[in-house]
Amino acid sequence: MTDYLILGGAAFLAGIIDAVVGGGGLIQIPALFSVLPSVVPATLLGTSKLAGIWGTGVAAINFARRVRLEWSTAAPAAVSAFVWAFVGAYTVTRIPPDFIRKLLPFILAAVALYTVKKKDFGSVHAPLHEGIKEKVIAVMVGGAIGFYDGFFGPGTGSFLVFLFVRLFGFDFLGASAVAKVVNVACNFAALLWFGYSGHLLWQIGLVMAVCNVAGSILGSRLAIRHGSVFVRKIFLFVVTILILKTTYDAFLK
Repeated sequence: MTDYLILGGAAFLAGIIDAVVGGGGLIQIPALFSVLPSVVPATLLGTSKLAGIWGTGVAAINFARRVRLEWSTAAPAAVSAFVWAFVGAYTVTRIPPDFIRKLLPFILAAVALYTVKKKDFGSVHAPLHEGIKEKVIAVMVGGAIGFYDGFFGPGTGSFLVFLFVRLFGFDFLGASAVAKVVNVACNFAALLWFGYSGHLLWQIGLVMAVCNVAGSILGSRLAIRHGSVFVRKIFLFVVTILILKTTYDAFLK
């Protein structure tokens, strides 16, 4: 019973963070590894996907109802992410992601520094692309982040938000809305492979999913109510924590 309470609480907090800016795995995945140390990593990652996809899906619906969602970017990025997340999930069951583990802190540090340096970064929603160019870039972004999410995963939502602001000219709120759609596609594809290969703890995952949805409802309402300035602050906070966590995992653990 205690295990369920700990994992449920972690899933609730992860749902709040994921709904605002992504990065809920920072809480949810370590909680699973801590509470269930004897379970193989692929199964814990699959269980986390099972819990997270519901909360992310609810957040995407909430954003779509209240924020203008750029479907011309979101749709091709989501389709590409779905395909490549499946490939990434298959790959992680064959090849350990050790090289990404060591590279990740430096990538996240660059993202944080860029965001801090550009004071107006993500404050105005002014899309930069349209037509074929928009779709091609969206497919490339969706494919790259989709593969990363299926293969490794930490910080996927934050990377998506950053790229949609940097490459497409969205504000942080609009970028977060599009990121949710792409994230659902990533999670669904990876979940298909983890489920097919037997790497799921269904009972634990579904209990966590209920808590994740509750957190997601709260988080998406906070993001929509307080806007891009609030999302930017949470983005920088989450990325900073991710830098510390991934540095510890890669070099000190």
